[in-house]
Amino acid sequence: MLTNVLRTASASRAAVRLVAMRGITNDVLAKANLEKQYGNFINGRSQPPVEGQYFDNTSPIDGSLLCQAARSTAADVELALDAAHAALPSWSNTSVAERSNTLLKMADIIEENSERLALIETLDNGKPIRETTGADIPLAVDHFRYFAGCLRADEGSHSEIDSNTVALHVHEPLGVVAQVIPWNFALLMAAWKLAPALAAGNCVVIKPAEQTPISITEAFKLIGDALPNGVVNIVHGFGPEAGAALATSDRIAKLAFTGATSTGKILLRNAAERLIPTTMELGGKSPNLFFESVMAKDDAFMEKAIEGAANFAFNQGEVCTCPSRILVQESIADEFIERLNAKLATIKVGDPLDMATQVGAQASLEQYDKIKSYLDIGKQEGAEVLAGGDIAPGVEGGYYIQPTVFKGTNDMRVFQEEIFGPVASLTTFKDEAEAVAIANDTAYGLGAGVFTRDAHQLYQVPRQIQAGRVWVNCYHLYPAHATFGGYKESGFGRETHKMALDHYRQTKSMLISYDSAAPGLF
Repeated sequence: MLTNVLRTASASRAAVRLVAMRGITNDVLAKANLEKQYGNFINGRSQPPVEGQYFDNTSPIDGSLLCQAARSTAADVELALDAAHAALPSWSNTSVAERSNTLLKMADIIEENSERLALIETLDNGKPIRETTGADIPLAVDHFRYFAGCLRADEGSHSEIDSNTVALHVHEPLGVVAQVIPWNFALLMAAWKLAPALAAGNCVVIKPAEQTPISITEAFKLIGDALPNGVVNIVHGFGPEAGAALATSDRIAKLAFTGATSTGKILLRNAAERLIPTTMELGGKSPNLFFESVMAKDDAFMEKAIEGAANFAFNQGEVCTCPSRILVQESIADEFIERLNAKLATIKVGDPLDMATQVGAQASLEQYDKIKSYLDIGKQEGAEVLAGGDIAPGVEGGYYIQPTVFKGTNDMRVFQEEIFGPVASLTTFKDEAEAVAIANDTAYGLGAGVFTRDAHQLYQVPRQIQAGRVWVNCYHLYPAHATFGGYKESGFGRETHKMALDHYRQTKSMLISYDSAAPGLF
């Protein structure tokens, strides 16, 4: 289906620009070079599911069938755990230099194949090709290189207790760890977890989201012999089947999970039974605060702030830290909303395979339907629709939503519940104290944003916000050398940054006496 429509924004409601719709052509599929069926990646090779069952994997771009992936069961999980445990003695005892160099080789291979992997990620997830090309794949590469460097610079410690006694603190890997990866950044989230786990000397069984099984499998087919067999094993399938079998196994030493808070709570109860460490990166409902000083001048910084507000539509809003609550000081609200609507009217929604597209398809029919239900909920609650509010024309058969802004109050469901789509809810505040109170009036605490020209506010306000990551005069930056993780019901533990290494290892204290004399206790 070919459309090239430019909608006109009204004074009260912004529209979006649409780009030409071509969809998935045979030429695109030839470049992606996908397999018809994907087995599990176990012990360095593809293995069919034990029970021989596969599930269809469709593209959200147009709903077409991309491939089939293994519908794994507990038996497949056991095979993956067997391979990981067999590889652990050797991998955990490799030198720091060897592990570091292996991560660098993995990064090089992914980078060398970045164009194809970016295409695959777009086909599988529906996000714009400009994002997978410019962000997802380069950031994944950088995270492997970052932890390769961290590992070479990492040290234990030595404590002198007295003249005859010292303590050595030595880092050791946990063992075989389980990682459950979300669908919104399939390859990048895998890199966030895999890089520190492998650097620390662990072996991994990873379960990708069933919505996006392809990119990580293709990446490890390319990595091949650069990584010893069994060190990383990939098991596909559904959460209640493969995911539950992995997360509840008594053969894992740690569980790392990114996903919904409700699922995280279930997994935590299972982990508590076995007393294994966990890291949880869960839901969010991030506030983005705009103080009156941002409108003091009509300059580049003001434009930056307006774009910062529009960042709720980045990655189709399918980001745990999506700035989905826009808090604007009431003294500038009218002008701010007018500027925001003008910005939203320039956003190009449509074919994810077009490099001009800025907002692509939602990742699945299930997510598409969920977002549409919240568009109805917002209207039923009495929220004013400032922009969007409906589905967007797109490639026929695909899942497209207009970037939407509601105006209302923070007690509404569209303010309190995670929608995970290009939907933001805007409210106003009188002063700094009210801004902080509204920002913290949520069950979540993953991310937040603060835009201001005031030097006092750019430090003091973020310190008062209950969130693990606060962007100040920016948003949606994800560098490797900055911690990422949540407060409250957004989880615990930190990813990215060298701090993540400590989530994948334990510390052994060796207390050594050089005194030949008995202590005289008996």
